[in-house]
Amino acid sequence: MPSNPRVELLNLGDELLLGIRENSHLAHIGRELARHGLHLQRNVCFNDAPEDIRRFFKESWEQSDIVITTGGLGPTSDDNTREAVAEVLGRKLIYSDEIEQAIRARFERLGRTVTPNNLKQCYLPEGAEILPNPNGTAPGIWLKINDKCLAMLPGPSNEMIPMLSDQVIPRLCSEGHCRLDEAYLQIRTMGIGESALENLLMPIFDKHEGLGVAYCAHQGMVDVRLSRGKGDYSRCAIQHIAKECRETLGADFVCYGDDSIAKVIFDHLRADEKTLAVAESCTGGLLSNAFTDIPGASKVFSGGIVCYNNDAKMELLGVPECIIAQHGAVSAETAVAMATGAAERLSTDYALSVTGFAGPSGGTAENPVGTIYIGYHAPCGTWCVRMVYPGERSTVKVRAVMRALDVMRRKLNKYKVEDALQALATGG
Repeated sequence: MPSNPRVELLNLGDELLLGIRENSHLAHIGRELARHGLHLQRNVCFNDAPEDIRRFFKESWEQSDIVITTGGLGPTSDDNTREAVAEVLGRKLIYSDEIEQAIRARFERLGRTVTPNNLKQCYLPEGAEILPNPNGTAPGIWLKINDKCLAMLPGPSNEMIPMLSDQVIPRLCSEGHCRLDEAYLQIRTMGIGESALENLLMPIFDKHEGLGVAYCAHQGMVDVRLSRGKGDYSRCAIQHIAKECRETLGADFVCYGDDSIAKVIFDHLRADEKTLAVAESCTGGLLSNAFTDIPGASKVFSGGIVCYNNDAKMELLGVPECIIAQHGAVSAETAVAMATGAAERLSTDYALSVTGFAGPSGGTAENPVGTIYIGYHAPCGTWCVRMVYPGERSTVKVRAVMRALDVMRRKLNKYKVEDALQALATGG
């Protein structure tokens, strides 16, 4: 196999093409392979028709060194992957008693009866290895023919993801196609635009010829990925370069790796043994969700209060009626009162609040649609920032949450938030 093997991913399922389910497999598999030094050259998404499976698999198998498929391994009539692939490879389908025992044991644990169609999952191409599936009934399939490798994975993400990381990646590494340790180091930033970030870090990268550098902007953040590239830099060398980048970035540095900003805040507060509450209006629970996505969040996150109308703000958060009457629900004064109320009601050290006009209606001359106020309550006092975001309602809500999180991250690290907000408002 070549030093840079060609890898292709085939995603099967009518539900993907109909838009019923997003193709999250591409993002996850591409990211995990890249972590270990492998790069997808092509992805094809197609339906469950046997003729299409045969056609696309034959094409990929002939031109690739590694082929990964997802979907079509289940018990129903539209699960045709194993049969179609076996036909292209000229391999018989062999019945596995081991798979049958695993299926029956799983059904017994769940108190259910095995139906005949479930035994369809007991077949695999001659010469293939079973990839056990502790989270479902359909096992994965691993097959090596000459120097080519094939990994067939089930469609459900809760089954595919652990199978990829626990079984497929180690097999590819043992074949010498990738490395178990991560092949790149990622720097996560926020508060600086992609072009400005490149200009800021370019003097560092210019000193290291052949270093692999890639940028990815998403949801207000920009990730910088450093890899060995043509210079074949050691892991230690890349870490030293990343440290220099961190020192240059200052307040815009979020973390190494891909932790969310909420996770960065969580780690900071947990280390200090502090607690947090949130109060939301226009974001409708999205800010709370950012924290509850973190396992063990209750060690820091006490709870969130969604107060959409004025009465709820007054009753649940104790926002004084005179503040709303004088300044309006969308104002710095109300945002601060919401944050303070959340901290008092839930007895926390810190609190964040968001109120605003997400659109498309609402807004005033002073606070047009897209205006967001973020309140911040800390043991040392309260603070607020105002932002105006263009875009659809859902976009404004997401950007408001991301900005609220970044405001808190910067305040916890004693950075000047105003500087970042000004840079963001002018495009970075």
